Amino acid sequence: MITLLTGSCAALQPPNSTVPGPTGPPYPIILTEQSERGEAAILAFNRIAQTSGSTKVTEDYLEPVTATIKGLPADSGTPLYLPKVGSNVEMDEEETREALRRFINEWRVLIGSSPSQLSLIERVDRPDGRKIALYEQRVFRYPLRGDYGKLQIHFTANRRLLNLISSCIPDSERLQSALAGVTPSLTTENAIKHVRDKGVSYTDSFGNQHTFNVSGSNQIDSRELVTYVMPSKPEANSLEIHIAWEVMVSNAPFKTVYIDALNDEVIAVR
Repeated sequence: MITLLTGSCAALQPPNSTVPGPTGPPYPIILTEQSERGEAAILAFNRIAQTSGSTKVTEDYLEPVTATIKGLPADSGTPLYLPKVGSNVEMDEEETREALRRFINEWRVLIGSSPSQLSLIERVDRPDGRKIALYEQRVFRYPLRGDYGKLQIHFTANRRLLNLISSCIPDSERLQSALAGVTPSLTTENAIKHVRDKGVSYTDSFGNQHTFNVSGSNQIDSRELVTYVMPSKPEANSLEIHIAWEVMVSNAPFKTVYIDALNDEVIAVR
């Protein structure tokens, strides 16, 4: 298996403007796009696919920055299969999960994560015969939120691979090490007060800007700190990793507000 090589100094860079304190580590943590990561992912897929004669992938099939697979080619030539586990024609659930674990390990460069960092959160058998395994990446101290950290594997009862979609974060252990030195300064009470006193500005599905002011009909609750990953605004082709409070608001046009636990800023509304 090909090992993904990245330079730790180049891959993890802080933005230029935000620092939590004169002696604290730079924050938020930035994961930058690297050509080596994409090249390694393409090489890994083409090496695996070569044994079956499948269509080769290009960077068009990879997510920006993370270089993880965002979907298999529609015309993949000779089919790809999950590893065979057990002696029966069709694998049972335990054998299927072991086959998936072996598959993830073999494809870990394209997936951007290893089996030890992924938890199976759902297994679905659809009426059309398609089977789906959904995984969540769990390597950070706080649960991962945003549009990253998920893995979907679509396959059939005879192990044929139909699709592979990964938004996992590569170099996650190194990122967590960088985050370990960051200490949140905002309390959950502060986060709730922020929403209650300042309201929430958000953009609807049509791109219109709104400000929602909390009233007595809204219940506000904040239970935990999370690791929030989002595209970086000041740094092109990079991602920002924040520590944030996840604040739930009832009877609102949105469900959740994420408030940076160091800067007391709303970073996302979902």
